[in-house]
Amino acid sequence: MHVIATAGHVDHGKSALVRALTGMEPDRWPEERRRGMTIDLGFVWTSMTGAGDVAFVDVPGHERLVTTMLAGVGPVPAVLFVVAADQGWQPQSEEHLAVLDALRVRHGVLAVTRCDLADPVDVREQALTRIARSSLGRVESVEVSSVTRHGLAELRAALVRLVNRLPEADRAADVRLWVDRAFTVRGHGTVVTGTLSAGTIAVGDRLHTAGTTGGPSGGDAALRVRGLESLKRPRTSVSATARVAVNVHGPATASLRRGSVLLTPGRWLTTDVVDVRLRGDAAPELPRGLTLHLGSAAVPVSVRPLGVDSARLSLAVPLPLRVNDVVLLRDPGRRHIAAAATVLDVRPPRLIRRGDAARRARELDGRTGAPDAATELRRLGMARRGDLVAMGLRTHAQPVVDDWICAPGHWTRLQQRLVEVVERHAREHPTEPGLTIEAARRLLELPDRGLVHALVQATNGRLGHRDGRIYGSVSQPALPPAVRTAVQEVRARLAARPFHAPEAAELEALGLTPKLLAAAAAAGELLRLPDDIVLLPDADRQAVAALARLDQPFTTSTARITLNTTRRVVIPLLEHLDRRGWTIRLDSRLRRCTSAEIGVDEGELDGLQR
Repeated sequence: MHVIATAGHVDHGKSALVRALTGMEPDRWPEERRRGMTIDLGFVWTSMTGAGDVAFVDVPGHERLVTTMLAGVGPVPAVLFVVAADQGWQPQSEEHLAVLDALRVRHGVLAVTRCDLADPVDVREQALTRIARSSLGRVESVEVSSVTRHGLAELRAALVRLVNRLPEADRAADVRLWVDRAFTVRGHGTVVTGTLSAGTIAVGDRLHTAGTTGGPSGGDAALRVRGLESLKRPRTSVSATARVAVNVHGPATASLRRGSVLLTPGRWLTTDVVDVRLRGDAAPELPRGLTLHLGSAAVPVSVRPLGVDSARLSLAVPLPLRVNDVVLLRDPGRRHIAAAATVLDVRPPRLIRRGDAARRARELDGRTGAPDAATELRRLGMARRGDLVAMGLRTHAQPVVDDWICAPGHWTRLQQRLVEVVERHAREHPTEPGLTIEAARRLLELPDRGLVHALVQATNGRLGHRDGRIYGSVSQPALPPAVRTAVQEVRARLAARPFHAPEAAELEALGLTPKLLAAAAAAGELLRLPDDIVLLPDADRQAVAALARLDQPFTTSTARITLNTTRRVVIPLLEHLDRRGWTIRLDSRLRRCTSAEIGVDEGELDGLQR
């Protein structure tokens, strides 16, 4: 299917022309037929030899209805531009052409209507000249009369040539269906219609709706596609380009209306702040309050000039925008298109300090809006691949971990910075047990703690982490002399009786507070268990080697006797072995060892029973 929108001044015969071409009535409301003037969007279609199905979106031409016109023409790739021979070029002819030019519409046909009422030659030449200066460029033109049907065959042939020149729509693209009509069908529920300009929708699909209209749903919500129609025929799936009616089910259906949008889940980011490149009025000359038009949506925006042709737009309602999207900025008070804007950045940095706006304008210089993942990655340093895709940016860079990708060299720089902050922390806080994962994340300004774990592993042994803290594994932080002396005293006592942990009072007498014990454990001088039970660093290995020689399973009491210790020590020690996976607790009484192969020599076990 191909979809064409009409354009042109009010009362120039747009509806009459598509009625003559299709045999269908585009004006749906009695008021439209009574007044002979289109006031809402109309949808009709026909089959043309050599082109297949061709649908028309008939738009109103009155100056007060430009917002409605924009809702219909926004997603459509081609236009049938209508100028009446007896009236010539008119104000809304000019404004509709400005809309098409701003939207970069490049495919069209000129129909000079009412050629039975006036000589069309001069009007035709004037219209072709004006159109040639727009994005449409040079277009075919046909003189036609809907009354006498003169020129209809020629117009059909021109339209066939037009649609055959249209580029193929991307049927695999992410869906962004702008709703131009929403209504309820008894027994079926909510139905929305729109022009599907890219992608494919199938019955059973899950789609999301963003809160673009400021309705009660807000945010986004899931919808299920219960049924599809295209050109009044039921379909199991519909691919772009097509007019489509979608029967949707879900809690957000009540908020759907013109301006809502249906999206492929997880593939779009909604944003309420964007940086744009302007075409039209200079940024400093724009009113601070305008209306942004995209698809069928119309959203109030606040304009902050950055440079002469760049600006920041703050949207009253978030929209699913991507880099290189073209939006229109319209001043509803003056009823004219103030500017067209190409989206450059959908996740722009905050402007806080004096001069930030000017600096941002310089950063944006040279950006055309063409999707450039490399530039965005250099600015962000790192990003999720899915987020870049949702912004309209594609990259072949390989993830460093999970879905995270980095700018060239950024991952290596982060590794070096992590080593530096861990070593600095060890120097400045020698009694603290390593740098916490969360502190490292904040210092490196990383968005995810998982990235810190991946960075530690990427340092190839320079760093290690345990118990939520990061340590330098090449050179452990040095303990203060007084603390080292106290720790050596504890180690000497444990050398004779490995599982006779000092009492709390003994540790306190040596000046070993819980914080200093944690530092000693971090330095690898002691093994610290809950309740400040401290043993030699390899005591857990010695213990499991001894327990592995017992008949399996064994009781806590048997373990206590074997290790020649007390319940105060054996219970936290066994729980530690459980956590390491060296023993398994079978019930309230029994445990068993998982393996005796833990690298402890038999000679190291001598003296445990003494």
